[in-house]
Amino acid sequence: MITIKEIAAQLGLSTTTVSNVIHGKTGEVSPETIGRVRSFLEEVEYVPNISARNLAQNRSKIIGVVLKAWERKYENIFRDPFVAEMIGGIEKAIREQGYFMMLYISDDIAEILQYVSTWNADGLILFCMLDDDALRVRKKYRKPIVCIDTYIDKQTEAAFGDFFLNVGLDDQKGACEAVRYLTQQGHKRIGFLSDNRVGVDLARFRGYRKALEEAGIEYSDRNFFMLYYEKNVMDANFAQLAEKAKDFTAVFCCSDLYAVMLTEACAARGIKVPEDLSVVGFDDNIYSRLCRPPLTTMHQDAEYKGHLAAMKLIDMIRGSVPGEKEITLTSALVIRESVRQLKR
Repeated sequence: MITIKEIAAQLGLSTTTVSNVIHGKTGEVSPETIGRVRSFLEEVEYVPNISARNLAQNRSKIIGVVLKAWERKYENIFRDPFVAEMIGGIEKAIREQGYFMMLYISDDIAEILQYVSTWNADGLILFCMLDDDALRVRKKYRKPIVCIDTYIDKQTEAAFGDFFLNVGLDDQKGACEAVRYLTQQGHKRIGFLSDNRVGVDLARFRGYRKALEEAGIEYSDRNFFMLYYEKNVMDANFAQLAEKAKDFTAVFCCSDLYAVMLTEACAARGIKVPEDLSVVGFDDNIYSRLCRPPLTTMHQDAEYKGHLAAMKLIDMIRGSVPGEKEITLTSALVIRESVRQLKR
């Protein structure tokens, strides 16, 4: 690759003049000289050495995006439209602001810690972090961090320092509203489908329980539809869930992905939605609009959530201390055709 020094020598100009033209600082350069330099750059197909420039400015222009994905749950995490839409929002914001995205996915927090401690990223976005995962990353990585959907108590939050922020959702309120809609339609035997009861799903489970309590409906552990996502058991698991659903009139699912999968499993066994079973999801992703019947669900803007997280991180990288440690976005019920009103 030809250097600025070599270009200057061949054109009989100073390196400062050539550098100014390359970087658009042409206020004191004559139009003739600008033309000569740009023509020569095209002729030699010059590509600026971004790495060297960033190194000189003590920055990499790289933002690390780290996803802790359960191996048993995600053979390919991007099959979940929520994750894909969110990453799309992150990438667009990073690109438009002149940064580059480095993505790393692992189910092993020790492996994540090993890699992030060696990166020269200007900042990190963390997703799917549970328990003390995010705090462990902070201890290894002292530059700005933004978490997405990470539940952290106030004491732990204080340990992150100034350059930290979490972008989340009022998951409990959203789930409560969704299940309240089911009770208002006359449903009393309502199941809850998830693959865990931690983090986001725990908050949604609490919202589900609150809505049942408001309606005077007693909860039983039998109401919990546990999804085992391993590839070799998932089909059998959904067959069991579909059979179990016969004793319920409705199921609230922690994601649209699971709601659509349950709907398909029921249809394969002659259980019709919503005639035999009402189903409500969460996210309002593309699956909810394409499935038949279209899914009643809680809407959240996954792309905006990712975009906002990236923009807040870039603000911190540029020196802005966030005025708040937590941004809580809202959700809204979208009523479609997957819920049947029962006679009261």
